[in-house]
Amino acid sequence: MAGDLPEYYFRIRENGAAVFRVDTENRQRRIEMEQIALVNVRNGEIKPHGDRILSEADLEACRDWLARRLALLAARDIDDILRSVDSMNLTTHWAQSKATDAQLEEVTDALLLAMHDLRTVLVRRKAERMLKGGAGES
Repeated sequence: MAGDLPEYYFRIRENGAAVFRVDTENRQRRIEMEQIALVNVRNGEIKPHGDRILSEADLEACRDWLARRLALLAARDIDDILRSVDSMNLTTHWAQSKATDAQLEEVTDALLLAMHDLRTVLVRRKAERMLKGGAGES
């Protein structure tokens, strides 16, 4: 097992990760993890832990993790939105076929405001994209 471990371990945090160097080459043959840095996904900053100086290999591992993490988070965002579309469809079916008048009274205003807000943003952003596309053609 120890031979299969990665050289670095990234403990996920809300804004990124704490980076540890994994060491199994010690006398007790235990897994030791030494924190070497913090990576911030919001601004891309890589901060050495304490007075540590990061090697180029350390920095490259952090940059590689950061690129993979940003891609994963972007994919999750799209998946969340597509799940929202599914949820909207299920809500439509519920409202049409199962909801009681009392249930509809409870949720209608909140749903209408949220859908109006979403529609307004989507229409505005689509118009902006269309104007950008049209401006580039002239």
